[in-house]
Amino acid sequence: MAKHTRFAELFANLNPLDLRLSLYASTANDVQRALAQPSANLSSLMALLSPAAEPFIEEMAQQAMALSQKRFGHNINLFIPLYLSNLCANECDYCGFTMSNKIKRKVLNTEEIAAEMAVIKQGGFDSVLLVSGEHETKVGVDYFKQVVPQVKQQFSHLGMEVQPLATQEYQTLIDLGLDSVMLYQETYQPHTYAKHHTRGKKKDFTYRLDSPDRLGQAGIDKIGLGVLLGLDDWRLDALLMGHHLAYLQNTYWRAKYSISLPRLRPCTGGIEPKVPMTDLGLVQVICAFRLFSEHLEISLSTREPEYLRDNLVPLGVTHMSAGSSTQPGGYAANKTELDQFEISDERSVSQVADMILSKGYQPVFKDWESGWL
Repeated sequence: MAKHTRFAELFANLNPLDLRLSLYASTANDVQRALAQPSANLSSLMALLSPAAEPFIEEMAQQAMALSQKRFGHNINLFIPLYLSNLCANECDYCGFTMSNKIKRKVLNTEEIAAEMAVIKQGGFDSVLLVSGEHETKVGVDYFKQVVPQVKQQFSHLGMEVQPLATQEYQTLIDLGLDSVMLYQETYQPHTYAKHHTRGKKKDFTYRLDSPDRLGQAGIDKIGLGVLLGLDDWRLDALLMGHHLAYLQNTYWRAKYSISLPRLRPCTGGIEPKVPMTDLGLVQVICAFRLFSEHLEISLSTREPEYLRDNLVPLGVTHMSAGSSTQPGGYAANKTELDQFEISDERSVSQVADMILSKGYQPVFKDWESGWL
């Protein structure tokens, strides 16, 4: 079997400065051409992410809505994060779990995970995302090998958002029931990445950039990408993520793909955004990616405020979290000081489901089930 060129090798040949200049030099004519032929076209994605596209956002939104309904119908899939641990061996200045923060640390044991799952199941969820701080020794593969089968027994779809793993480690977890993995690059701009990641394995920009390749080689069903909008120029980060997505879709074409677009949120010891993103900017990015990839799943978390989540339902979003807690043990226990970041949408699951229904959409708690081999 021929060896694939890794995205990190392709990325080394990209010139972010040239891309940024081209991005900001985009014109209204470029945007109009992009609207006529947006699918799988990186030049079109550039134009749709540019400042020149701002007067066209209403047209982008209409096209995005039509494409989303064509592919996904009037369905919004609901999921919930289950935080396993806030123990972390990295120093990342935008995260409440960063190792230097003087907060209480917690790793859930089997009984505590069972208690969390019982509360989550009462909310009707059948899709759960396991989240943890990045700590290879205490919250590593051996721990995940115990947790994945326990959680998979009760949920049809199981995703993870943890530290990057080796290909064989991913294969082991897939065999145990893992369905999807979300991996945030945080920023695709190496100098900015180095500024915000100063200790721990997460300092290695290239290793993290290579992680979706390892997922593809392991045969995961779904690969999720994400950037933390606000660490640097969000337009450029989104464009570079588009390059990554295009490469993955072409190389590991059997997998499904999702993106998550969190904006930098307040947390313990956290930082202010370098380039703040407005609500209109978030709408622009969601619509641009929907036009770029009709089949792409787009997730929206409770980081965003109620009014914005309500209005984004028709515009390309396919997955939403609801009733979320960002602390280990946060569903079964009283609130503690273990949170990763502040949540903006604190509505209950039923309130979010009612909102989705009021928009003419159907909240979906169970999207699929693994078939017999």
